[in-house]
Amino acid sequence: MNYRTPSLRRALAADYAIGLMPPTARRRFEQMLREDAALRAELAQWQQSLTSLTETLPEHPVPERVWQGITARIEPQVLHVPEKRPFWNWLRITMAVCSLVIAVTLGMLYTRDDARYSATLVNADAQPALSVQAHENYLQVEPLTLAAIGPQQSLELWAIPADGKPVSLGVIPAGGKGKVEMNESQKALIGKPIALAVSLEPKGGSPTGQPTGPVLYQGALAAL
Repeated sequence: MNYRTPSLRRALAADYAIGLMPPTARRRFEQMLREDAALRAELAQWQQSLTSLTETLPEHPVPERVWQGITARIEPQVLHVPEKRPFWNWLRITMAVCSLVIAVTLGMLYTRDDARYSATLVNADAQPALSVQAHENYLQVEPLTLAAIGPQQSLELWAIPADGKPVSLGVIPAGGKGKVEMNESQKALIGKPIALAVSLEPKGGSPTGQPTGPVLYQGALAAL
């Protein structure tokens, strides 16, 4: 991975400042910080920007008319006693509620598939372009500000290990939104210290198994 790329350096500094980096990636980034003054300056800029979000807001007294309005709504309190209902009515309501709870619970059990990792890929100007969420068996991609491509071109997503060649994760669906299914070898990469990148390729993806076109977007994959 080319750590001299300005957009990648900005993305890594942002992930570090926010706390999204996995432990292994943090240690590698901290080693880079010790040797790179420009990277330390980039990180300091991010940290200063984030610090401004924690500043205390000035207190503003609540106008008296607001308190009077609240008091008027809660005083005097009137106890509402519902009318008595026949036993069978209550039994039918109870059974209906139980059925609804069981249906919702089963639905959650069968559809539960939480994202485990995520990444926001940025363009050369460090503007967010593509959101990627890694689930157990697939990647969910959502466009943010993708550039238009030609009908004979495709965007291909790559995993870039810290010590290896780019590995194709598949072609991004047309329009940039949808699922990218993963095979076993691809799933084995998720959870390791990797970056994601998107290259511009001929329609259907790279014919060589490695990126052949320009890299348009990139970002680090972080655990949720």
